[in-house]
Amino acid sequence: MTAADVRDSDPGDGRIPTPSAARAPAWPADAPARPAAPLPALAPDLEHATPDWSEVVEHFREGLVVCDAQGVVRHVSPVARRLLPEVVPGELLAAAGIPGLTVGDLTHHGRRLRARQVSLSAARCCWYVEDVTESVTRADALLAERARSAFLAVVGEKLGNPLHPDRAAAAVVRLAVPTLAEVAVLVLAPRAGRARWWRGTRADDDAPAVDSGVLPAVDLPAAIAEGLDGGEPHTLDWLVEQAVTAGWLPGLTAADACARVVPLPGRDAPVGVLLVARRATRWYDEADTELVRAFAARAGAALTTALLYRDQAEVADTLQASLVPVEPAEAAGVQWGTAYRPAQAGLRIGGDFYGSHRLPDGGSVFFLGDVSGKGVEAAVFTGQLRQCLQALHRVESHPGRLLKLLNDALLETTQAQGQGRFATMVLGVVRPQREGGLTLTMAGGGHLPPLVLRGSGEVETVALSGMLVGVVPDPRIGEVTVRLEPGETCLLYSDGVTEARGGRRGDEQFGGERLVHALTDCHRMPAPALAERVEQVTCDWLAHGDHDDIAVLALRATGPGGRTPRHLHAVPTPPHTTDARETRA
Repeated sequence: MTAADVRDSDPGDGRIPTPSAARAPAWPADAPARPAAPLPALAPDLEHATPDWSEVVEHFREGLVVCDAQGVVRHVSPVARRLLPEVVPGELLAAAGIPGLTVGDLTHHGRRLRARQVSLSAARCCWYVEDVTESVTRADALLAERARSAFLAVVGEKLGNPLHPDRAAAAVVRLAVPTLAEVAVLVLAPRAGRARWWRGTRADDDAPAVDSGVLPAVDLPAAIAEGLDGGEPHTLDWLVEQAVTAGWLPGLTAADACARVVPLPGRDAPVGVLLVARRATRWYDEADTELVRAFAARAGAALTTALLYRDQAEVADTLQASLVPVEPAEAAGVQWGTAYRPAQAGLRIGGDFYGSHRLPDGGSVFFLGDVSGKGVEAAVFTGQLRQCLQALHRVESHPGRLLKLLNDALLETTQAQGQGRFATMVLGVVRPQREGGLTLTMAGGGHLPPLVLRGSGEVETVALSGMLVGVVPDPRIGEVTVRLEPGETCLLYSDGVTEARGGRRGDEQFGGERLVHALTDCHRMPAPALAERVEQVTCDWLAHGDHDDIAVLALRATGPGGRTPRHLHAVPTPPHTTDARETRA
């Protein structure tokens, strides 16, 4: 039986309320009138109640305080006496001085109490007082745990897929404020002797203010250095003073602030340190510290992932930079023009290549080629081929024999690595002439023939053939010599130009005829502009469709002093001699 049962049993006629269980059972309606039962004797208060009734009251979960019409306490149950020791029978309830008793919920002697007032007959009242400390504590703990779980879930979502360390660090301090701190500072592990830091500060609006900076590693506060070593500083006053001295806690002083420093777990060592601080009125208890550690674990995982991605991106950029075609070296009497567009838009590298190397006699070795395949593997093969040329041109400068040496080197490399790769290329030597102009000696290894833009505006196709490089031990190598007058240009290109598919139906190749037509009357264009034009007309034909690697190399003969004469159409054109032959270099 509960006190509510007693409350509901109040007869309302001035008698002491009796338990519901003590009531007489209902008399049937069709039965003769029931004889009147003798009424229980009235009692001025519960102290004079029957012994059975007092025993029942002592076992109520709630404490009972009964007052008369004048507010004088007439009865205090044992439970009420334990919860409210100030309440004394025979004295006014108000004299006990218990604040909040009329409110309903109050804290008294460190216990959470819930009080209810129920009116009785004869202007009396009864107070029911219940100790709800444990239930409220459990409810508060459940709500706090739900709030922590919800906060960590948001943190995990916001930091789930970081790709940039700076953005991840800024997100960490932004999420920490205001749930964990009024000021949050994240310091990354030093790199090259310098440590970057980010700070989130509680602002007037909802979004925290975030700023950042850089400190020399030797100037980091000792507490931060200890955190970077994996420890958690325990001298809290000392920690706050260091943070204030470093200028990281705006609006807070060492006297009115509390702080914690926790390391951010990384792969082998902490990836950084998180400093959280707020006013001392909100002290970091054990539950708060555990929440900070859980937050730091998620932040450390996100930053580790971001830093790993950054390191991999830096390695990829370095490797790509080493595989991207290098601009030709300056040479006397030569104006170079290049264009390059890899097949995969997300990469800067591909299977086409070009370049040049100076020779001791003032000439230059130049080349343009295409290896089998696309993407990274093809780019790696072009890197190997370029390294071979870098070394071999020092021992052999004749184009045919140099291409033969390159063929043998590639065969050895591909056979050792179990690869079936090959290349096509045009390799030549350009030498300036005393009277102006250039002499080009070129060897062909299965590549598309070069084009020559004459001073008259005509476009000539150079008859150059040969076998693939890196397929057979003794390939047939074609060789040809071409003379360029000042203002004339020789154009080398890859099959990504002529085999570009587009047009109305999207499957028609650009072809050599369209290329020649696009170059007609372009003889006055500088070499860089000419190479750019070839790339542009090819991309226009593609109309943003897929394509192979595109590479263009243009060599333009400059006039005396390195300047190209104007109005070449008015200059008499000397006869052009082309010496074509095949050789077993």
